[in-house]
Amino acid sequence: MILVTGGAGYIGSHCVMALLKKGYEVVIYDNLSTGHLETVSKLSQFGYVKFINSDLLNTNDLESCFENFKIDSVIHFAAFSQVGESVKNPAKYYRNNVVGTLNLLDAMLNNNVKNIVFSSTAATYGEPKYIPIDENHPQNPINPYGQTKLVIEKIMDDYDKAYGLKSVRLRYFNVAGADVQARIGEWHEPETHLIPNILKSTFGDSKTFEMYGTDYDTKDGTCVRDYINVEDLAQAHVLALEYLKNGGKTNFFNLGTQEGNTVKEVFELCEKVTEQKIPVAIMGRRDGDPAKLVADNSKAKEILNWMPQKSLEDSIQTAYQWEKELSNLNVEVIA
Repeated sequence: MILVTGGAGYIGSHCVMALLKKGYEVVIYDNLSTGHLETVSKLSQFGYVKFINSDLLNTNDLESCFENFKIDSVIHFAAFSQVGESVKNPAKYYRNNVVGTLNLLDAMLNNNVKNIVFSSTAATYGEPKYIPIDENHPQNPINPYGQTKLVIEKIMDDYDKAYGLKSVRLRYFNVAGADVQARIGEWHEPETHLIPNILKSTFGDSKTFEMYGTDYDTKDGTCVRDYINVEDLAQAHVLALEYLKNGGKTNFFNLGTQEGNTVKEVFELCEKVTEQKIPVAIMGRRDGDPAKLVADNSKAKEILNWMPQKSLEDSIQTAYQWEKELSNLNVEVIA
């Protein structure tokens, strides 16, 4: 049985779906601060899912979880992840992300569970010194969110050396898309990610999409990012879990496509998929936005035998279908 912390959230829920497809039994542990009970209900239709509504800061609930279920491995998503908020309120991030993870690791050790797949981030690298970014790139985060993830990676190294707890850290770049059947998808309140915000501009009162910075040293002046499909990402977690189950050593991998797309390219693809002209306002640069962030994913391909399958247009198609579902769901929930 696999414990998935944060399994009611965006990426966690897609990972749970991928695990269920492979026949795994899953316990979701989530405080629903950004996840949704509707997502848990949907997932429970596709396999064995138990849900614990609690927080990683609640050590009694954590211990009960391990005592009540025969958990053999953990996939850990639960974290606060808003960069701007982490700068304004670092205490919230260090307490939740770092202390919560320490509680989880200690509960694992108390119950002799020695395999964990950790949701890390490309934010641990900070300002890129070269592109594409490989796993040997220096890790020098420029915000507290990235710092919390790096601290956790270092803790996991120490827990391996001292206690034999094996981890795989997956460093994501930009995640996009939704379940291909629009059963689950990205659902943040408020939404801060590029693609859903562009797509939301096509609903209701057709609000204007704000594009930040058109004077970067890129082919069209807008930032370049590496967009990985969420279902491809979920598949990487299953492969990482099986790598550990088969005796793999503690390791870390970049997850991206090794291709970059500019904000303008993403915007134009959104207009193509929605068949709508989306109103846009050109704004100044945001502080801390690097011109380019692109992954070197060759290590994950070689060791995990992982290969991204879906294109950016595929991701936008599924994201758009999900936004349609979500707009209906939100109407029903409010009603």
